[in-house]
Amino acid sequence: MKVKIVNRSAYPCPAYATGQSAGMDLRANIPEPLTLGPLERALVPTGIYIALPAGYECQVRPRSGLAVKHGITVLNSPGTVDADYRGELRTNLVNLSNEPFTINPGERIAQMVVAKYEKVEWEEVEVLDSTERGEGGFGSTGTK
Repeated sequence: MKVKIVNRSAYPCPAYATGQSAGMDLRANIPEPLTLGPLERALVPTGIYIALPAGYECQVRPRSGLAVKHGITVLNSPGTVDADYRGELRTNLVNLSNEPFTINPGERIAQMVVAKYEKVEWEEVEVLDSTERGEGGFGSTGTK
């Protein structure tokens, strides 16, 4: 699928790291290092603008290495970029660790996944069909 992109950053366009990668890394398009203190958040620019086709979204997700090693995650994970949005992709990062973390210019800060979605039409009914799970919610299926 071809997607139009404008890259106003100093870095290459997002790309898949391997043949089976679902996400492409987004880089921090910042002029100087940015330090996030514990529990601090920042909207980090990428310099990337995209035009998705109708019926697609871009999901902005945390990078697992940053999350596990440094507690850096995407605050509204996954962030959704709608097909009609034409502004710069910016990443809402938060530092959930107890230590400051410095983001360097060009650093890979998040990943983006382009996904197809369906629009729904609600059909109002009085009762839903029954299932084995029923109304069982959080933790209702056990841990094993």
